[in-house]
Amino acid sequence: MGIISAVYNFLWGDLFTIPIGGGIGISLLVALLIPAGLYFTVRTRLLPLRCFPEMLRVMIRRESGGKSGAISGLQALIVSTATRVGMGNMVGVVAAISVGGPGAVFWMWVTALMGASTAFVEATLAQLYKESDPLFGGYRGGPAYYIHAFFSRGKKKSILAAAFALSGLLCWCGVSQVISNSVSASFQNAFSIPPMVSTVVLVALAAVVVLRKNASVKVLDVIVPIMAGFYFLLAIFVIVKNAALLPGVFSRIVEEAFGLRQAVAGGFGAALMNGVKRGLFSNEAGSGSAPCAAAAAKVSHPAKAGLLQAFGVILDTIVICTCTAMIMLLAPQDALENLSGMALLQTAMGCHFGQWGVIFVAITLWLFSFSTFIGILYYARSNVAYLFGDRWAAQTGFQLLALVMLFIGGLAAYTFVWDLGDIGIGLMTIFNLIAVVPMSGQAIQALKDYESRKEELR
Repeated sequence: MGIISAVYNFLWGDLFTIPIGGGIGISLLVALLIPAGLYFTVRTRLLPLRCFPEMLRVMIRRESGGKSGAISGLQALIVSTATRVGMGNMVGVVAAISVGGPGAVFWMWVTALMGASTAFVEATLAQLYKESDPLFGGYRGGPAYYIHAFFSRGKKKSILAAAFALSGLLCWCGVSQVISNSVSASFQNAFSIPPMVSTVVLVALAAVVVLRKNASVKVLDVIVPIMAGFYFLLAIFVIVKNAALLPGVFSRIVEEAFGLRQAVAGGFGAALMNGVKRGLFSNEAGSGSAPCAAAAAKVSHPAKAGLLQAFGVILDTIVICTCTAMIMLLAPQDALENLSGMALLQTAMGCHFGQWGVIFVAITLWLFSFSTFIGILYYARSNVAYLFGDRWAAQTGFQLLALVMLFIGGLAAYTFVWDLGDIGIGLMTIFNLIAVVPMSGQAIQALKDYESRKEELR
């Protein structure tokens, strides 16, 4: 835990301080992600706003996977959405608001708008450098593969690509712990079920899916649209029911985003840091996770995969994360004092729907967690293959390790498991951006080519 704490502080602790309001600490990851997001947003000419209608058209006009074992662009979006619209949207937003206050929500929105352009670039690169998958069929790829193409110089392995793959496996082991930790806490709050029982059931059901070849996408095709749809409708009900409170809530978000309401110095920094950190953990833009799914898609043009993943970031953070934030911020604030973690969200739901709301959060979180775990193991395939070659033993070995971590997480401390996941995603982001920034010209060129031919490609 001492090592994890030291690495966590290096990645997410204050790298330097801006002398505003008593000093605002900026971490290494924030210092990398915000400039990168701005750079890609400018280079794509405000892609999140300019290309949003095209994102919807690409999503609606579904293309089949074609090649045996390949998935469609929409299925790749569903896989990435399974991990985005999951833990980060519920537990992540709770953590952001718990530490950074309502202002963190504003910075999650900003992160999403910039992150959509980043997601486009990395997903398009994943398509450009994908390769056939002899084990599972279809295609595979992601940052390890385009980093390898850029840095290997003809060698069998690239140190930077291998570092990314290893940090990805570390991240997904950490996320596995976050998943079971949150599920066990929510079921204990809702049903008084001991953590050991809920964790064992979760691990057993996850094992049935992940240890079967190519079962992941089929399961996610069913779970993700249903769970996201129900959660969205429930949040809309809460928002409509409390419409009179919305102006005050949005005013509070904006004011606290810039530290205007805080009585102590550093309020702005806490909101900024936690909003960006949890925004990244939720939408994954720049971290290199989603490109592992984007590379597996069979699409008629690489830019289509990029547009779909950009839409996924907007759906995740602007829509679903805002739903969780509204559920919390529209609840009576005196009822939420001195609460954190899942107890905070379940208490907020209890204020809106009574005990049924507490139970709904537990069940929804279980579904989100289940789909997230399946999604991250789908991501892991290409990284395991890059490190260890086309060996079933390696793939099965990591799946079993992830299941063990899923079990351990159900009994681990809340802060510890978040730190482990943050370390993994932080390292992934650094290694990914080292390649994505200099390679981004290829993705921009693909976007220009697509826009010049989009009528023929529709």
